[in-house]
Amino acid sequence: MPQSTHPSVLRQPRLWLGTGLIAAVVSMLFALLYVGGNVNPKGNLRHLPVALVNADSGSDAGGRHVNMGEQIVAGIQKAAKDDKSIDWQIVTREEADKRLGRGKVFGALVIPRDFSATVTALGSPQPAPQGKTAPPTLTVLTNQSAGSIGSSMSSQAAQKAAHAASAQIGQELLKQAAAQKTALPAAAQLGLADPVTVTVADGHPVGSRSALGLSAFYYALVLVVCGMLGANLVNSQVDTALGYLHTDYGPVRKREPVRHTSRVRTLAIGMALMLGISLVMGTLVEVATVSILDMDASHLGLLWLYSVATIAVVGIGSLALFAAFGTPGMLLATIVFVAMAVPSSGATVPLQALPGFFRVLAGFEPLRQITEGMRAILYYGAQADAGLSRAWASMGIALVAALVFGFAVTRLYDRRGLHRIPRPAADSEAPAETTDTPGKTGTTETPGTTGTEASATA
Repeated sequence: MPQSTHPSVLRQPRLWLGTGLIAAVVSMLFALLYVGGNVNPKGNLRHLPVALVNADSGSDAGGRHVNMGEQIVAGIQKAAKDDKSIDWQIVTREEADKRLGRGKVFGALVIPRDFSATVTALGSPQPAPQGKTAPPTLTVLTNQSAGSIGSSMSSQAAQKAAHAASAQIGQELLKQAAAQKTALPAAAQLGLADPVTVTVADGHPVGSRSALGLSAFYYALVLVVCGMLGANLVNSQVDTALGYLHTDYGPVRKREPVRHTSRVRTLAIGMALMLGISLVMGTLVEVATVSILDMDASHLGLLWLYSVATIAVVGIGSLALFAAFGTPGMLLATIVFVAMAVPSSGATVPLQALPGFFRVLAGFEPLRQITEGMRAILYYGAQADAGLSRAWASMGIALVAALVFGFAVTRLYDRRGLHRIPRPAADSEAPAETTDTPGKTGTTETPGTTGTEASATA
């Protein structure tokens, strides 16, 4: 076996510096984005939407009409002036159910119709016999379909407000009891001090096989990853078919004859192939999750169409980046579709609990829009205003942007003669290796060479 007379590749400083710099940037970037977006959700919480329903009809007590529900609402609004973490939306019960069913609010605090009547009954000089009347009750509704952490934050805020209202009402009841100069047992005094029962219920239940409201995010993430992986597969297979890359099967190396193809045509071939494999990948993702794993899902036809479209758009967008930037385009696609997308998706930590930088990212990052559309399909009956119409619109804009960008750049490269591989007429002037495009290299064998080939990447 012939021995190489060249120095070891590991002795080249450029190899160490280049690889080390890329690894350092990637590791730092992923750490800052992933951990930075989720490290302090309570500290970053601003304007989390929570519905506040006052259905209290009031009650007559002491010759006047009182409405304890209005007092609770006024107290919550007063506290909200100094605390901007919760956006209390005062709505009817019907409207609250609609917003819960569209993911517009993360929970609700409901004051029932008979609330004032049950409170005044406790302060009556002749209270009803024990067990004859129900205690005053406030209901906290959760909404896991909008995100488990956001729902938990909403529930905590609503319960805190309910218990604060109970303590305030208890002080008034104890004052009334003292004014009546009626001796109360210690147990009765404790009951009056905190008279309101707070119950927690699910405002918009999801199925038991919905990952506690996270199946939409996981499904959307699978589609994005499939789009990226599919684009990488298509990119390498097209280059192999055109003779730009060789294929290794163990010790066997295979390479097709080089076909001189324009960059525009190469990109078009890749995008056409991406559309084809999107049909396969989207179908298999739905089969695996719904048929094999028995994930809770409805609107299966729409789910299939949405899955195929998502994979296709992400794949075409990735191919455009590959064509424009070459090998660095693969890293750029990972940053755009994963590194910046996951922490700004609002799927685990709600958007209202993210730092401002991530809220800006969420306005255009694809995973955010894809997840909202998936939630609409899986949890909200495929309602257009639950995020589905926005998802389709965002997908269409992204597709047009990818097509315009990809073909504009590749056409520019072609017009300037920046071919991926030398033309036959130029072979005599470029005997060994030629590269004309940043981030892409291409080599051909010439008579008398050793036959070593460097791969070209798209």
